[in-house]
Amino acid sequence: MNELTTAREAGAGHLSLGADRVGSALTVLMDELAHGVVIASAEGRVLHANQAAQQVLSRRQALAVHEGRLQAHDPKQSRLLLQALAKGGAGRRSMVSLRSPGGWALSVAVVPLRGESPGQAATLGLFLSRASVCDTLMLCFFARAYGLTNSEEQVLAILCQGYSAPEAAVQLNVAVSTVRSHVRSLCSKTQSNGVRALVGRVAVLPPLGSSLHHPVH
Repeated sequence: MNELTTAREAGAGHLSLGADRVGSALTVLMDELAHGVVIASAEGRVLHANQAAQQVLSRRQALAVHEGRLQAHDPKQSRLLLQALAKGGAGRRSMVSLRSPGGWALSVAVVPLRGESPGQAATLGLFLSRASVCDTLMLCFFARAYGLTNSEEQVLAILCQGYSAPEAAVQLNVAVSTVRSHVRSLCSKTQSNGVRALVGRVAVLPPLGSSLHHPVH
């Protein structure tokens, strides 16, 4: 029998893998995401964190792990986090914005996960915001798909971080006219009507972030 078997539930057909294989596949899938994802208890105990989340937590800025539990960088924000977790434990979704001492902001959406048995402690999914519009991997895919030059890709990466053309020129140590020339070429190649539309196209790319694991072909 094929490993992929047909099962029926509530009168509707669906395809199902064995629980172990699904769990393994979901772990790999989560590690491919550019968004940090943490599975935690309503008390903030970390049960699992994908690679993107581990990178955020290891910086110990807006959010960190202490003795196995999530905590913000100061008591006030830790209380906000605990309130969001409590709402999740009560079955309500919420979002909290946390800040590091350096001003770096991190938005955390708290989602109660369904399927727990009666009486079982609530399990929550925490989805962390990204630091940039697009991860390097997907930006590289985008550049390959539209035949962008290395210089155009560099300019696009800077624009996606919210910088203007003059600011991009300073970072690249080139004339503003050079950056604007690249922007015109970018818009022409991608058929985008201006920088906002161009960045918007990049922003809705699939949120893959495992550029350290797989080469771009």
